[in-house]
Amino acid sequence: MDELKNEGLLSLLTDRYELTMLEAALNSGVAHKKASFEVFSRALPPGRRYGVIAGVGRIVDSIKKFRFSEVELEFLKDNNIVGQDTIDFLTTYKFSGDIWAYREGEIYFPFSPVMRVDAPFGEAILLETLILSILNFDSAIASAGARMITAANGRMLVEMGSRRTHEWSAVSAARAAYIIGFASTSNLKAGQLYAIPTTGTIAHAFILAHSDEKSAFEAQLSSQGTNTTILVDTYNIEQGIKEAIYTAGTSLSAVRIDSGNPAEESLKARKLLDSLGATGTKIIISGDLDEYKIEALSSNPIDSFGVGTKLVTGSGEATANFVYKLVAIQNHPLDQRLTPVAKKSISKSTLGGRKSPLRIFDNNGFAQVEFLDWLDVDDGGIAQASLDQGDYKMLQEKVVSAGAPTDIVSLDSLRQSHKIAKDQIGPAAIDLSPGPPAIPTVFLGHDGKLVEAHNQSATN
Repeated sequence: MDELKNEGLLSLLTDRYELTMLEAALNSGVAHKKASFEVFSRALPPGRRYGVIAGVGRIVDSIKKFRFSEVELEFLKDNNIVGQDTIDFLTTYKFSGDIWAYREGEIYFPFSPVMRVDAPFGEAILLETLILSILNFDSAIASAGARMITAANGRMLVEMGSRRTHEWSAVSAARAAYIIGFASTSNLKAGQLYAIPTTGTIAHAFILAHSDEKSAFEAQLSSQGTNTTILVDTYNIEQGIKEAIYTAGTSLSAVRIDSGNPAEESLKARKLLDSLGATGTKIIISGDLDEYKIEALSSNPIDSFGVGTKLVTGSGEATANFVYKLVAIQNHPLDQRLTPVAKKSISKSTLGGRKSPLRIFDNNGFAQVEFLDWLDVDDGGIAQASLDQGDYKMLQEKVVSAGAPTDIVSLDSLRQSHKIAKDQIGPAAIDLSPGPPAIPTVFLGHDGKLVEAHNQSATN
């Protein structure tokens, strides 16, 4: 725990080849050339129609701490990972470039450049693993969670996956889930670090530790009052509900059911609660839920869902599959322009050149297309003519300027931004049934015509 607070240790949260590339780049002179890297995904998980980006704020915070102390430098030297010239470079390393990124909670599509890093090549290359590890995990959680929010159809979702993932991944997952609309988390560290509302009452072990349910419920109520949730499925759900209401009275806030068939049990629970006069007591369901199970329960009298395993593992898609690719570099120290570069290998091609992504809307305010505007190409005004066809919004904002973070956006503000972005892609786009990406990602070809990004191996 204490070692995680040492800011120097963040610099080794990376792959070895980032350091060996830096050394080779210092030897060749490329390290000091201006460069531009973009983060994007070539495809969404099969059948999904959109993705949601999360983790940008964590990246900005981590970059501030990405430094090399004597401990890290000694490790690199003792293990012959890099030589003395590189050690000297790393001794004073501090990121000095600019970073542009989608706002967290924003929707993204294949080939959307969700982040752009403009910096000397040697500085930018060191951040590849750090950036991808954060964006890939957090965005996977946000993307899965957004689908669960859709499935819940206005009912409350609680994040409770801490015991199903790495202890620090749990904190990141809680943060990502809150951004896309989860109401609270069970994780206290996430509550402390990010001011996310926390929730939780008791587990089955508490009930089993008492002589009977009545004793356990009385102990819980004496400590927490009736504004609490009683777990009623330790022995028999029907008897548990009766005991909970007899003990707490009809003002009990909620009961939680963590086993059995949730469709059947929720119907029986509501009927029983109402018959006992506890018409205001809510029903919370948990137990290996994903977006499809939640959607299947849409007509049941369930007030909220507790989601753990499926959320923190991305509901079957544990990564967003983002990549970090060089798209432009300075050819000569005296030439300030950047020259587009592109990878042309089959199935792993890239679109060379720096791009500014925009989302264009139709007359009803729904997203129509993701438009990539070339930053370093004079197209004679053709791009602007294309944009004039409808309303649009710029998708990237500057989050790091000359190595320093720009304005910090609150999580509550990000929650609101996400809701707006999700509404703008339309109800059909967020449907859980399998389908292609909701909107295409396009750019202007040399002939002035729109080209879909996935059909083009390289450009410019």
